[in-house]
Amino acid sequence: MIRRVILIVLDSVGIGALPDAAEYGDAGANTLLHVAEGVGGLALPNMSDLGLGNIIQVPGIQAMDMPKGAFGKMQERSAGKDTTTGHWEMSGVVLEQPFPTYPQGFPPEILEPFKQQIGRGILGNKAASGTEIIQELGREHMDTGFPIVYTSADSVLQIAAHEDVIPIEDLYHMCRVARKILTGEHAVGRVIARPFIGQPGNFTRTPRRHDFSLQPPEKTLLQLVAESGEEVMAVGKIKDVFAGVGITNSLSSTSNEEGVLRIKEFLQQDKAGLIFANLVDFDMLYGHRNNIEGYAKALAAFDKELPGIMALMSPEDVLVITADHGTDPGFPGTDHTREHVPVLVAGRQVKPGVDIGTRRSFSDLGATIAELLHCGSTAHGESFAREIIESIRADNNNFKGGDDSWTR
Repeated sequence: MIRRVILIVLDSVGIGALPDAAEYGDAGANTLLHVAEGVGGLALPNMSDLGLGNIIQVPGIQAMDMPKGAFGKMQERSAGKDTTTGHWEMSGVVLEQPFPTYPQGFPPEILEPFKQQIGRGILGNKAASGTEIIQELGREHMDTGFPIVYTSADSVLQIAAHEDVIPIEDLYHMCRVARKILTGEHAVGRVIARPFIGQPGNFTRTPRRHDFSLQPPEKTLLQLVAESGEEVMAVGKIKDVFAGVGITNSLSSTSNEEGVLRIKEFLQQDKAGLIFANLVDFDMLYGHRNNIEGYAKALAAFDKELPGIMALMSPEDVLVITADHGTDPGFPGTDHTREHVPVLVAGRQVKPGVDIGTRRSFSDLGATIAELLHCGSTAHGESFAREIIESIRADNNNFKGGDDSWTR
């Protein structure tokens, strides 16, 4: 019997372009491969042990004769390549229509009522890097008090403001105003508050970012787990991505390192259900900034933490490592890339060396976790639970954690 699943999303760690990537301008994208090539090879021994090198050939990562985990990759069935779409799909929600994007900026029917309701003008209104636009418009923002409104290739409206010019609660209020306006054909996936501090030429973003997301249109894996009476423990931006729906407890994090600590906190509580974590540094700090070396170091740092996570798992736990899209730092541009994502599954009851192949939808993962936790069925997805879980052995009932042969 599986009592708890730990689902860790390595934000943006894609492993190769999807068949329709050219429609998104992403033909040839491969986040993990290009990071590895950019640094002369990656050393990720713990994920390699679980089967990462059996999914994709990457310099420095070996394929194992008998990986300690199950392994494979997933295609995204939904239209899009953004955070919300990826996370929703892995929870069982498939979107037939992509969220709207605004590469040329937002139209007057959005901005005019927004300006009227907040009682001031705006700056920006274009697609831009968040760090670059605050350097470009930060001084004017401080002089005028107008918030900086911008977007990206994702379905987002972002509002940046200096904390000394627009207090954080006022910034959050502006985001709520925008969220109420952005409905129907303009229902973007997220409205994001982007506070910053500092002086012209030396602005830095603060950790008080907050995402205001749409609620999922269908019942998700999270709701199924919560309704079954078990815990849904969110780490990082998971609560924001799901607008809090189906989450019973949440711990925020401002970095991968802090995210790992929060995962360990939940593991030590030993509550049944789902631990769902997003480690955002790969995407936010390195993918979007084309920082190949930083990306590689972040991957190595997570790999080093993996044995500590697995040491806290019980025989009734299953660990899943995956991603939500790509953000290839070696690819032209700074936007997300439409890619396959890896799936690594580990645990005392997981059959070693099982190749689950290429799943046709991220929703297969949600269907699998729902079956593992016996909490019903998601609306979409084909479970691979029976391919990867061994029959429960009698000696598992007496396992006290002394045998760590399935971890590195």
